Amino acid sequence: QVQLVESGGGLVQAGGSLRLSCAASGITFSIADMAWYRQAPGKQRELVAAISSGGSTNYADSVKGRFTISSDNAKNTVYLQMNSLKPEDTAVYYCNAKAKPSLSVTTNSWGQGIQVTVSS
Repeated sequence: QVQLVESGGGLVQAGGSLRLSCAASGITFSIADMAWYRQAPGKQRELVAAISSGGSTNYADSVKGRFTISSDNAKNTVYLQMNSLKPEDTAVYYCNAKAKPSLSVTTNSWGQGIQVTVSS
C-alpha cells in the first residue's frame, strides 16, 4: 500500500518561508509523477506544483517565482520550498503521486494533508 506523509507545515508571517516534505513508501519516485495540491475553505483543490519522473516541473501562476518543487529519488521524498509567502497561500497542502507500475495498473495516491497558515 502506498503511503504519503507530509511534514513541515505550520504558522508563518507574510514574507516568510516554509519547506514542506512528503515521504513516500510503497512507491519509487523515479517512476512516478509527483505533485503538491492545496485547498482553502470554500474552494476547489488546486494544483500548486508538479514534477515528472523525467524532472520536468510546472507551477500555478499564483506561486510561480516563489515556490520550488524538487525530489530526492534515493530518499523517496518530494519537497516544496515556499518563499515570500502571502496570506492567500493559507490552505491545507496535499502530496500526490501517480505511477504506472505495470501496463494494467495505474496508481493515484494522496497524503492526509498538512496545514499552512500565513499571517499578515
